[in-house]
Amino acid sequence: MGWLWAIIVGFVLGLIAKAIIPGKQHSPLWLTTICGMLGAIVGNAVARAVGVAETRGIDWSRHIFQLVAAIIIVAAVDALYMATLGKRKQQRA
Repeated sequence: MGWLWAIIVGFVLGLIAKAIIPGKQHSPLWLTTICGMLGAIVGNAVARAVGVAETRGIDWSRHIFQLVAAIIIVAAVDALYMATLGKRKQQRA
C-alpha cells in the first residue's frame, strides 16, 4: 500500500509542478510521476532536517518543501530530457 501512495503523491506533485513551471514541458507522464516521487522524498528529508517533519494537523510546511523540491526536479529533468531528445533528433536528420 505504501508504493501505491508514493505513486499517487508523485503523480499529483509532478502535475502541480508542471502546472507551476512556465512554458511547455515535454517530458512524458511516467517521468513526471517519478520526478514527483523524488520531490516527495527530498521534501521529506528537508522537512526532517529543518525540524518540521511531524506537526499537529496537516503538515503544510512539509508539503511546501515537497512541492518546491518537485518543481526543481521536474524542471531539471525536463531540461535534460529535451537536451537528450534534441540530440537524438539532430542525429537522425
